[in-house]
Amino acid sequence: METAAGVTRPVPRASELTRPFWEACRRGVLLVQCCRSCSHHVFTPQDFCRSCLSPDLDWVESAGDGIIVTYTTIWRPQTPAFEVPCVVAVVALTEGYEMLTNIVDSDPAEILVGAKVHVAFREIAPEVTLPCFAVVAA
Repeated sequence: METAAGVTRPVPRASELTRPFWEACRRGVLLVQCCRSCSHHVFTPQDFCRSCLSPDLDWVESAGDGIIVTYTTIWRPQTPAFEVPCVVAVVALTEGYEMLTNIVDSDPAEILVGAKVHVAFREIAPEVTLPCFAVVAA
């Protein structure tokens, strides 16, 4: 997708391993891998469980609810392809895994560690939709 500056934003590319995740995001569904052996949720997508090392993983739907663990606001982008301000955060999901993401639809001055968030999908290219998060009103 081209920005106002006329620069194309880089987009993630799906691999065989990550394809189910990216296809679900395009449908507005947040998927995460779950180990059949120990029920541990695994993100980023892996070939085996980080907890018990089992290769027996399923894709399951995540509720998309979590809290902000840490964040930073970017005011000066690496390239003109990114709009600022941009809030980058680590979100702890209720299923027990963490995701590096963007916080959207929120005033950067009002974002706090511990704030409740919910997934908010954003199409950044015709073939790529990112799972971002928005702060949930208290």
